[in-house]
Amino acid sequence: MTKNKTNLILDELKKVIRGKDDIIEKVFMAMLAKGHILIEDIPGVGKTTLALALSRAMTGEFKRLQFTPDVVPSDIVGFNMYRKESGSFDYIEGAVFANIFLADEINRTSAKTQSALLEVMEEGQATVDGKTHTLKKPFTVIATQNPAGGAGTQLLPQAQMDRFIIRVSMGYPDFDSQMELLRDRQTVNPLDNVTAVAGADDIIKMQEDTEAVYTSDEILRYITLLTGATRNNPMIMLGISPRGAIALNRMAKASAYLAGRDYVVPADIRSVFTEVCAHRLILNAKARIAETEANEILMDILNSTPEE
Repeated sequence: MTKNKTNLILDELKKVIRGKDDIIEKVFMAMLAKGHILIEDIPGVGKTTLALALSRAMTGEFKRLQFTPDVVPSDIVGFNMYRKESGSFDYIEGAVFANIFLADEINRTSAKTQSALLEVMEEGQATVDGKTHTLKKPFTVIATQNPAGGAGTQLLPQAQMDRFIIRVSMGYPDFDSQMELLRDRQTVNPLDNVTAVAGADDIIKMQEDTEAVYTSDEILRYITLLTGATRNNPMIMLGISPRGAIALNRMAKASAYLAGRDYVVPADIRSVFTEVCAHRLILNAKARIAETEANEILMDILNSTPEE
């Protein structure tokens, strides 16, 4: 039953996002892998729309916070409020207490506020004044950001980037997809036609089934070779961490699950390798001088690393 619901969810997303099936599937795979998603691109290509469509395709709780310079950590994780009538403090939940939390334009707020998400994203909990509060399940952060260097933006710290299981870019639609997009929006907003086809319990079951997908030692070796190659590449100063290798395995399991398999094959690794790894790399001066992009280096590693 849950397998059929995956197709239903994807169909709902495709009502809104045209010509980006690969991106839609990878964002959904990240949720199945219990990961968090960073969507980075220029304004107007559908970053927020994709997040909203995903939230409407399921019945779980959705919250959105527009990250601006005046947003503070307590807006995210909550705070304790003193009640004069009772003489006690009551905890007021922050915006992250939802099944899907949209951190819109995350790189427009301060580093202090960004760091409030570190514990939330890694451990599924928020600690306020020494007391830990557990978040809802399932829990996914979808963050959007404009490319670094835009006015009023600042880079996310590397520890924050490493918390995202994937980073994707929407890109411009092709000619036919933009024609469809324009037709769709002549009189209505396609978001209004998205129907909730799965509940929180359905997503949790899908995540459990994804986690149960089998990864053989041969595939684990392939992951280790690929991630190890990033640590010894002459163009890379900081390669893929063990957390990144685990993320690659989790996303590969989600790829296999979506394909209807209960085991991972090398094609699953290849299909998600750049989205999982590119944002985790720090390139050195040699790469910057040569104007070499992280994706190019990763594709070279992928092409030069044997599967067996």
